[in-house]
Amino acid sequence: PGATTRTCKLNNRRVNVKKIIIILLGMGLLFSSTVDANIKNLQRFFKKVKTFQAQFIQVVEDEGMNRLQESSGTMWIERPGRFRWNYDAPLKQQIVSDGKKLWVYDIELEQVVVRKMRGSLGQTPAILLAGRGALSRNFVLKKLDNEGKLQWVKMIPKNKDGGYQDIRIGFENGKIRSLLMVDGFGRRTRITLYKTRENKPIKGSVFKFKIPPKVDVIGQ
Repeated sequence: PGATTRTCKLNNRRVNVKKIIIILLGMGLLFSSTVDANIKNLQRFFKKVKTFQAQFIQVVEDEGMNRLQESSGTMWIERPGRFRWNYDAPLKQQIVSDGKKLWVYDIELEQVVVRKMRGSLGQTPAILLAGRGALSRNFVLKKLDNEGKLQWVKMIPKNKDGGYQDIRIGFENGKIRSLLMVDGFGRRTRITLYKTRENKPIKGSVFKFKIPPKVDVIGQ
């Protein structure tokens, strides 16, 4: 039973991380001009920030807002298409892309899943990550009321088959601080970012992955 529970948690996290990766990497394609300050924050981040790194806390809640899972770690992004998410606690996992391949390493399961980036995260994410479509073709952007220091923008997917109902991104003083995603079952995934760094050099080795010995390898 313990192994089954651990596997379910890892699989749930993998789905959540895919959505997060889609948001952080795929949306800096094309924006319509707007005078709204909240959407300008979104535009600035996805157009002008070429590299990004942060520590994060991720909380998953059910439709009744009961906490299902909490995890933390560090993430790095280099546009276009390169990223690494290291989950440190409670279940260690690494998700790495060099822009061509995607590696998902479940450390406790001693398993690596390898896929090509194109098409590996579902059709809607593939369009965004491959840079084949404009954001305005895939999402409706709406300003939300501010909550404390956070300025929010809501993104409603036009394609309802993408696995989530809406995405909300919160900014503080023009800097991205929070992401909130709601899937079709009402489950909420909230990411809080801190110790963020924009447009700072990131070593190329961060986006390389060497398959460890004696692990199961699934995929390409």
